[in-house]
Amino acid sequence: MSKSKGGKGAKGGQGTPATVALSQAGAEFVLHPYEHDANAQAYGEEAADALGVPYERIFKTLVAEVESGLAVAVVPVAGKLDLKAFAAALGGKKAAMAEAAKVERVTGYVVGGISPLGQRRRLPTVVDASALEFETVYFSAGRRGLQIETAPAELVRLTRAITAPIGRTG
Repeated sequence: MSKSKGGKGAKGGQGTPATVALSQAGAEFVLHPYEHDANAQAYGEEAADALGVPYERIFKTLVAEVESGLAVAVVPVAGKLDLKAFAAALGGKKAAMAEAAKVERVTGYVVGGISPLGQRRRLPTVVDASALEFETVYFSAGRRGLQIETAPAELVRLTRAITAPIGRTG
């Protein structure tokens, strides 16, 4: 994997807070732009289809409310977030999906383009353990139509995440 610079000098104006965070950390990553369909509702699946990547390797970033406040879940687009497992991974008993407007305000990203990296405020993060099965994984670069590919260990390191089985199929 070649190192891609995502900062201000990024080709095609692709610099986002997420790509800047990766560049500043010296992480190796590849940017994968694709044509976003404004009518798409399932953003992760759209990215997987556009890039020809299995759904299990594309991860979506979700934000949920837990007892201690907001937290980030990074799970494969092939499944859903198991809210009980997510809460348990953070030492709690329950979790509920956060309201979209609140998520956008706190992260600085729009729904469908929320990256686990470069958020306005660092939130506790849990990455689904399945990510560790792959050499690289894909996730939003901070805008619709742009994915980052990097090693799951880089994602975990840069978000200071814990890993746990928080995704479920179907």
